[in-house]
Amino acid sequence: MPRVVSLVPSLTEAVAVTLPGALVGATDWCTHPADLDVARIGGTKNPRLDRIVSLAPDLVIANEEENRAADLDALRTAGLEVLVTEVRRVPQAFTELDRVLTACGAPGRPGWLDAAERAWAALPEPAERTTAVVPVWRRPWMVLGRDTFAGDVLARLGVDHLYAGHPDRYPRVPATELRAAAPDLVVLPDEPYRFTADDGPEAFPGLPCALVSGRHLTWYGPSLTRAPRMLAEALRAARR
Repeated sequence: MPRVVSLVPSLTEAVAVTLPGALVGATDWCTHPADLDVARIGGTKNPRLDRIVSLAPDLVIANEEENRAADLDALRTAGLEVLVTEVRRVPQAFTELDRVLTACGAPGRPGWLDAAERAWAALPEPAERTTAVVPVWRRPWMVLGRDTFAGDVLARLGVDHLYAGHPDRYPRVPATELRAAAPDLVVLPDEPYRFTADDGPEAFPGLPCALVSGRHLTWYGPSLTRAPRMLAEALRAARR
């Protein structure tokens, strides 16, 4: 079995669940599975390159959005093989996960991946569509913009975010402008910024706010199996 270092939390979970023992290193932000016991190599944006090299992995798995090209180039220069994923649509998640797991030594597609693909394929066409703004950070406020995985997830659940056509993928937009956009709904995930009932909704008085799991909104791994149901429930609760 190849020795694998993961620089992406969702890929860490996918490999750990499918191939126990394959991972030898993961980022400090790799929180799933909860009992994961591997070397920690820093953050997704500031990994300890020397620590990764010292682990002598056969493969480093990364993502074009979450990891910096300069870090990945440095790992390649050090002689390591780096597999870089691109996941901006739900169908891409399934093909990229299959590619990653195969590279990590999986003998076939795991059951959870088939179940996740079925769960998303079974989604009915939304009876109605809702507009939303989706902050992912505050101080400064940043929202989902164009061409994002989370935006595609929401669109499949009937939620059209208002900055999908913005030139930037994660534009900075003042809260005053977000309110003036008059969305039907504000979607507040608990990562990367940890929005809570006491931190976020107060900036949008009079607007329904859906507090959702960032793992179900932005991760592509085993969480995809439950994501349609969990997100749909949170969105419905906010609109009541």
